[in-house]
Amino acid sequence: MERFPVARPSLTDRERQFLMDAFDSGWISSQGPYLRRFEEQFAERCGAATTVATSNGTVALHLVLAAAGIGPGDEVIVPALTYVATANAVAYCGARPIAVDVDPQTWCIDPEQVRAAISSRTRAVIAVDVYGHPADYPALREICGRHDLLLVADAAESFGATLGERPTGSLADATTFSFFGNKVITSGEGGCVTTSDTALADRMRLLRNQGMDPQRRYWFPVIGYNYRMTNLEAALLCAQLERSPDILARREQVIRAYEQQLGDVPLLEPQRVAAGASRAPWMASFLVGPAGSPSPRDELARALDRLGVETRPFFVPIPLLPAYQDNPAHCPVATDLGRRGVNLPTYTDLTEPDVKAISERIRTAIDSLPGQAWDDAGLA
Repeated sequence: MERFPVARPSLTDRERQFLMDAFDSGWISSQGPYLRRFEEQFAERCGAATTVATSNGTVALHLVLAAAGIGPGDEVIVPALTYVATANAVAYCGARPIAVDVDPQTWCIDPEQVRAAISSRTRAVIAVDVYGHPADYPALREICGRHDLLLVADAAESFGATLGERPTGSLADATTFSFFGNKVITSGEGGCVTTSDTALADRMRLLRNQGMDPQRRYWFPVIGYNYRMTNLEAALLCAQLERSPDILARREQVIRAYEQQLGDVPLLEPQRVAAGASRAPWMASFLVGPAGSPSPRDELARALDRLGVETRPFFVPIPLLPAYQDNPAHCPVATDLGRRGVNLPTYTDLTEPDVKAISERIRTAIDSLPGQAWDDAGLA
């Protein structure tokens, strides 16, 4: 029985060609033509003035906050439902992440919860495009503008998404991306920041390169970091960018096929897409069981694993993690979503028969669930 992983990168001879070109050139470290090419092409793709390439998506977040001068005593509002890196980047600065609840429809940070959480110590808001769906940036921009706050978009999962026909990468003051191996486009690791704030970009480039003055070698006016991307990674990304229309289209076909195949399964609810938005096809995301009820999500995941289908649970909400339990927050929506959400295998190599086979195994797994799981979910 074929086993389906939850993620697999899309790599072709084009990536091999660019990678070997970079290898043969000798420019394998943090300088080279592919780095310049990637930064220029990615900024253009996102509708931003510039791109600052980084070694991964987590340090991209930290770099933005550090360049903005956020530090001890400051607060940064983050969504409760996100990968831990969002909160960790705030903690790296010595600042305090303030987790707020998310919108039950989009799963992204709730602007009204942001408004209520602003204090005299608030310096920034990080919105996360959870599972590829863009946050409500018009509302967040209005709030941040009124209170003179930096608005950062964590678009690690949303390359290719749009809001009102504007792409992610141009919706906030600064936007961070991740190119980890399971992302829509990938270089194995890697990340970047897009922004149209040239002063912020210059500060990020200074800090990214150990704080070395770009006009005077080995003169370090500030303490910086080694957050640089390699030319080899950039070569992979240039090939991935070139192929991104096909990658995005194929992944969207996979997700739509799941939604069609599983549309009549009462236990599963697909991700919703808000009017005026288009999601990035990062993961096929479903909720298991109705809101507020105990979910058989974990039993379903174990049954699917036995049937050769790998899945991922949704993120554990930030306030429930040990490192952040000293900052209690009432986030019932995020808690409910974290308990019910599951991601299904999503990658370009999945064929229509593959999705059908996975969907059939999902039906088999659901049929194998004990009656109590259905009772607890309120669907018996």
